[in-house]
Amino acid sequence: MADSINYQLAHFVASYGKASQIPPSTCPEVSFVGRSNVGKSSIMNKLFGRKGLVKVSSTPGKTSNVNFFEADGVHFVDLPGYGFARRSKAERERWARLIGDFFDLDRSFNLVVSLVDIRHDPSALDHQMIEFLQAGEFPFVVALTKADKLSRGKQNQQLAAIRKQLNVPAEDIIVTSSETGLGIDKLKERIAAACL
Repeated sequence: MADSINYQLAHFVASYGKASQIPPSTCPEVSFVGRSNVGKSSIMNKLFGRKGLVKVSSTPGKTSNVNFFEADGVHFVDLPGYGFARRSKAERERWARLIGDFFDLDRSFNLVVSLVDIRHDPSALDHQMIEFLQAGEFPFVVALTKADKLSRGKQNQQLAAIRKQLNVPAEDIIVTSSETGLGIDKLKERIAAACL
């Protein structure tokens, strides 16, 4: 296998509403987690070089299932966004369970991409997610999204602050923008290193 993934081959595989429905891993997997409005779909589409492969919605919290995509023998898993208020409590609890149950499965967790909005301090749920990944010893990288909304100086300031708050090593945090493509190549390198 070459040392890079051909993202041109990306396609949708399947969507699951319960962790118990998800078939066992058959290839390397990269999972994407983050708050509902963090721009997860946009980053995944930028990785795939495709506009609408991963559904981007103007209403945050649209992904309510675990969605699988595949590119060049690697699975990309879009997990439901967490922490969006405008859904019923029951629905939010179902999502939380679904995410938790997914990570309880015996899978090829090659890399988890945890997305955090660079413009704000990490939320309590972001902290919980990172602590959960650290405690479970999942290989993960933090992708700070929406960097195009800040000046370069402000990006660096927020990067330093968030890194400290989340207690993540510098090499495991990447500043990204789905608008400009900032950090996407770096993210691709990390994914290739974890999967190939």
